[in-house]
Amino acid sequence: MQYTEIEQKFRLPYSPGELKAILLARGAAPGRPSRQVDTYYNAPHRDFLDNRVVSEWLRVRVEDGSSSLNFKRFHPLPEPVKTHCDEYETTVADAEAVRRLLDALDFAELTVVDKVREEWRADEVAVAFDTVAGLGDFVEFEFKGDADTVEDATARLEAFIASLGIPLGPRVHLGYPHLALGLA
Repeated sequence: MQYTEIEQKFRLPYSPGELKAILLARGAAPGRPSRQVDTYYNAPHRDFLDNRVVSEWLRVRVEDGSSSLNFKRFHPLPEPVKTHCDEYETTVADAEAVRRLLDALDFAELTVVDKVREEWRADEVAVAFDTVAGLGDFVEFEFKGDADTVEDATARLEAFIASLGIPLGPRVHLGYPHLALGLA
């Protein structure tokens, strides 16, 4: 399922220490925190915000000396609750050149999401602890294993989350740019 992302996000109403302790006890490998500054753009030929439910994002990310260009299309397109997304991402050598290129092609900057992310790896799941400027603390669970279908990957991701045996905050069915733009 290359180019398909399956994740679930929750608002963290408490310090993540207890959840991290559970992950450590299960043999999860903690990552090093990094700062990610994500700039989201709107296309001149197709207004991403023109639909009742925003289902597409174009992003330039700068993270600790590296950068990437990313496009996501969330499915099902017209539904407010998404199950997965198509994700196309590649590293870029010069984020400023990409920004200037997008500006020259009349792409408009929509919002900037500035966060600190600490990503852990547990079994076939990446667990990301995010502190997002102006939005708060979140935890994301992303399926990273091999699965034949979105449904299979989703079931395995949900089983992993349930196996942690810890209450999480409310599930968030929107991306950070949705929240930053007040599209909730």
